[in-house]
Amino acid sequence: MKLLYANDRRGEYPPSLYADTRAALDRFPPLKGETRADVAVIGAGYTGLSAALHLARAGRDVVLVDAQRVGFGASGRNGGQIGSGQRQEVDWLERQFGRDTARRLWDMAEDAKALTQALAAESGVPIRPGVAHACRNRAEVEHSAHMAAHLATRYGYDKVQPLDREALAAHLGSHAYAGGDVDWGAGHVHPLNLALGMARLAVAAGVRIFEGTHVHRVEHGTATAKSRVLCDTGKIICDHVILAGNGYQGRLDAKVAARVMPINNYIVATEPLGDRFPEILPRRTAAADTKFVVNYWRLDDDRRLIFGGGETVSYRFPKDIGALVRPHLLAVYPQLEGVRLTHAWGGTLAITMSRMPHFARPAANCLSAGGYSGHGVAVATLAGRLMADAVAGQSEGFDAMAAIPTRSFPGGSMLRNPLLVAGMAWYGLRDRLGF
Repeated sequence: MKLLYANDRRGEYPPSLYADTRAALDRFPPLKGETRADVAVIGAGYTGLSAALHLARAGRDVVLVDAQRVGFGASGRNGGQIGSGQRQEVDWLERQFGRDTARRLWDMAEDAKALTQALAAESGVPIRPGVAHACRNRAEVEHSAHMAAHLATRYGYDKVQPLDREALAAHLGSHAYAGGDVDWGAGHVHPLNLALGMARLAVAAGVRIFEGTHVHRVEHGTATAKSRVLCDTGKIICDHVILAGNGYQGRLDAKVAARVMPINNYIVATEPLGDRFPEILPRRTAAADTKFVVNYWRLDDDRRLIFGGGETVSYRFPKDIGALVRPHLLAVYPQLEGVRLTHAWGGTLAITMSRMPHFARPAANCLSAGGYSGHGVAVATLAGRLMADAVAGQSEGFDAMAAIPTRSFPGGSMLRNPLLVAGMAWYGLRDRLGF
C-alpha cells in the first residue's frame, strides 16, 4: 500500500486545523523532464527542508521534490511539540551507551531545539514555551522527579519543574493524572507554518522545489557515474541523494524500510473555547502523558484545544476520526462533553524498534534519516542540517547519530504490518488497563 495516497487526496493537505490556518505559500510546480543538481532531496518535511536549506546556504545547487505538498506528511500534521532530549530519556541512553554518548546525544538534541527555534524566528513563526508531562502512577511521578534532578546536576539543565498531583492538576485543568513535570525549555508551534516558513527560506536560498513529483526509484551513482532519481514526471541527475520521506518513503531503500516502520496517529481540534473552561492549560503550555499510545494536547491562539490520541491497527484511517479520539479527550477533560469538534485528521509518522532515529548511508553518495518515533519536530530539523554537513565532508554529527544501532523489525519491511497490528493491539490494551 502506498501511504502517500492511501488516506489523502493527491496534492491536497488533510482537513486539519493547521491546513485551514496556514500561512500563504504558492503551490510549487511538478518536475518536468530532466534536470541536474548537486543534490537531490526526496521529501519536503522538516528533514528535507532543513537539508535543502543548509545545502543551498553552503552554495550547493539543490532540487527538493515531494510527491504531495511541502509539509504534507507528519511535519504538517503533528502535535507541534518541540521536546527536549532524544525520544528515549537520558537514563535509558546511559544504560545502553554510557554517560559520554548519552551526554553527546543530549547536547545534540539541545542544538536541535536551538536550530528549530532560530528557523522559526527567522520565518516569523511564534513558539510558545513549556511542555508538561503527565504521569499515570506514583512510580512514574517519582521517576520524573528523579530525572529532573539528574538533568540539573549531571547535564546542567534546570528547566524541568516537578509537579505533584495537585500542582499538575492546576497546570492542566485535569485530575486524570498522578503528577508529573513541566519542561520550560521545551515549547510548541503551528507545525505546518513551521514547514512552510522553512520552505520560504529554502527558496530564498536558491532551492528548486517541485511538488506533485513522486520518486519511483533511485539509481545510485559510482565514482565515475552520477546518481539518477527517477520520478513519475521526469528525472534528476545529481551527485548526492538525501532520503527524507520518513513514514511515506515506502521501499525506496529496502534496508531503511526494514528499520523504519510507518504508523498512523489521530488529532482533533475543538471549537474556540473563548472564556469557557479557564482552568484548561491556563499558562498555555502543551502537554503529553506517559501512555504507550500517547495522548498529547495544547491550546492554539484562539483557545481551540488540539488533542491527539487513539490508535488503529490498519494503515487506513477510520471513517470517523472524531469518534476515535473523543473518548481519549474526555478521559482527560470530562468537562468538554458536548463541546463541538471542528476538525479531525490523521497522519503517518515512523517509528524504529529502539524509538531512536535511524541515520544511514544506503550508498556511498546517499544519506537517509527518519524514524523519529513521535519526537521529530526538532530532531528532524537537526537531521537535515547534519546531512547537509555530511555532504560537505563534515560528517561527525551525522556519524554520531548513525552509530546508534537500530535493529530491523522482525520479518523486515514485508512482515512488519501484521506485527504492527499485533503490537498496537497489545499496547493499546495495556494502556486501557492502566499498565
